[in-house]
Amino acid sequence: MATGTPDLGRRGFLTGRLAPARDAVQPPWTRFEKLVAACTGCGACVDACPQAIVRMGPGRWPQIDFSRNECTFCGKCAEACPEPVFDRALPAFPHVVAIGEACFAARGVVCQSCGDACPEGAIRFRPRLGGPALPELAADRCTSCGACISTCPADAIAVAVPIAEVVHV
Repeated sequence: MATGTPDLGRRGFLTGRLAPARDAVQPPWTRFEKLVAACTGCGACVDACPQAIVRMGPGRWPQIDFSRNECTFCGKCAEACPEPVFDRALPAFPHVVAIGEACFAARGVVCQSCGDACPEGAIRFRPRLGGPALPELAADRCTSCGACISTCPADAIAVAVPIAEVVHV
C-alpha cells in the first residue's frame, strides 16, 4: 500500500472509492480521518451549498473548490449531511492561504484584489519604494474562507495546509 493512502478495505476498492487526496480542501468542520471513516459520498453537502463550492472530487469525496466563490460559513453542508462527518466544534478549516510569487504586486503591477475581497481584513498592503504595495497576510485573522482565491487575477493565492495536518495514515 502506498504511503499516505488509508486502507479502505475490499469494499472501498471494489466500489472504486479511492482515498481523497490529503492536500484537497475538505468541507468546513471536517477532518481527513473522519471524512474517510464516515462519508458515504451521498452528495447531500454538494446539493446544500448555496455558494456551489462543495464538489465531489475523485473517488466521490466532497472537497472545496474556491476558484468560483468563497465559503460564507452558513453551515448548510453540515446540516444536510446524514452521517457524522461534520463537527461544528472544530475550527471551520485547518488551513490558511498563501500568496505566491505570481502575485501581480510582487511583479510590479498595482493590484489589491485580494485585500478588497477579504471580509476579515486579513490581507493588508505594505508600501514600498519603487513599486506597488505588497500584500501581507495576517494568519491570525484569516478565516480561510477563500474569498481572496477566487478574486485573484494572477491565480497567485492558494490554500496552505498546516504541517500538523499532513500526517500519513
